[in-house]
Amino acid sequence: MKEKIISEINLDLVFQCNNFSQFSNKLKDTKTNLIFESIFWEKVFLSWINTILKNEDYELPNYIFDKKSFSLGLQIISNQEIASLNKKWMQKNGPTDVLSFPIISDESLNNLDHIELGDIFISLEMALEQSYEYKHSIYREMIWLASHGFLHLLGWEHNNEHDLENMLNFQEYLITRLD
Repeated sequence: MKEKIISEINLDLVFQCNNFSQFSNKLKDTKTNLIFESIFWEKVFLSWINTILKNEDYELPNYIFDKKSFSLGLQIISNQEIASLNKKWMQKNGPTDVLSFPIISDESLNNLDHIELGDIFISLEMALEQSYEYKHSIYREMIWLASHGFLHLLGWEHNNEHDLENMLNFQEYLITRLD
């Protein structure tokens, strides 16, 4: 594994979170409240970008590795909103847990210093349901979904079981780097 030293990375994060006061009784602890703060997500994504940029062995587009400035959007939305996006853009009915809309797609970005990665949408309601189903915290589930969406923004796909397993393993690796 080749690891390199990187200089400071800039991240422009556009964060939006709907009012989810109806879930306030389920979202009581301090750690959970972090998922509603822009500065928390900025630190998370910066950590992941730094982890990825320090190692060129990852299967990502080459033009990612020499960039110093990134931007992306993260929105925490309702089931109704994500179902609407899912129908419009994925032609699928019903809500899903996370949707990503990558912008980077070709090597014409090689000459740019700044890359707009795209947008991630996470359904808080689906994340809550899945946190109960998988018996872990909403904090853990939101981090998991954000990492999945983030990897899609970087070009990861999972068109077969092998690719999905690799992606899920890498998500776990990124999450452990946060601790």
